[in-house]
This record gives sequence, C-alpha cells and structure tokens, in this order.
Amino acid sequence: MDINDLRSAMTVISLLTFLGIVAWAWSRRNKDRFDEAAQLPFEDE
Repeated sequence: MDINDLRSAMTVISLLTFLGIVAWAWSRRNKDRFDEAAQLPFEDE
C-alpha cells in the first residue's frame, strides 16, 4: 500500500462520514428537536 491508496481510503471515509452527518441532520425524528433549538434565540426568559 502506498500513500495514494491511503489518500483514497481517507477520501472515501471522509465522504461516508459527511453523508452520515447529512442523513442524521435531515432525519425526521430529529426535526422537532432542531425546530425547537432554532427558536431558542427568539424566546423571552
């Protein structure tokens, strides 16, 4: 294995990690929590 194989593997791992984060952020079961968190700056104490 040379350095280019390692770079290719890291690129694939990074892409999969990014896609996993995107899927988590757009999942329906997290929507309510994210909507609530988005309104926090506008709430009065």
